[in-house]
Amino acid sequence: VQRAAEKLRPVAPVKFHISSRTDAGVHALANAAHLDLQRAPGRPPFTGHQLAQGLNHHLRPEPIRILSAQRVPSTFHARFCARSRTYIYRLLLGCAQRSHVPPSPSSPCPFSSRSPLDIAAMRAGAEFLLGTHDFSTFCSPQGGVLPQNPLRTLQQLQLQPAPGLLGHHCQH
Repeated sequence: VQRAAEKLRPVAPVKFHISSRTDAGVHALANAAHLDLQRAPGRPPFTGHQLAQGLNHHLRPEPIRILSAQRVPSTFHARFCARSRTYIYRLLLGCAQRSHVPPSPSSPCPFSSRSPLDIAAMRAGAEFLLGTHDFSTFCSPQGGVLPQNPLRTLQQLQLQPAPGLLGHHCQH
């Protein structure tokens, strides 16, 4: 996105910030971000629609799209102003070889197991994760400093077995 924004001819380097980073091999859906984009003097600021269209033009053929854009106050920061985040983890079970899994945002993550999972035990264990907990051990210091408040609240956790969507890809 930053490279696409730089092709819009800003007069200063673009500063791009995403609300939540993703690890390698992980996909994000509807992730929020902000960028600081300064146009030449006398040029009006982009409207949200113009910015989204311009970025999407320069993002082709990347598998990423800007769904919408809007101006925000200079005090807004996509990461630190986020009110909540939703994570979805998909597990592939029973596939003999990972190479049979198609790489796409809708495909499961690369965890696989040949033994069945105990869904009832997983649901019971999930109950312990609900609520407010201190996540200090999972934090990376930014500039050598840990976040001011490592407390996070897990409001909802669902385990939903899905039908064998990839059965035709796997040979047992």
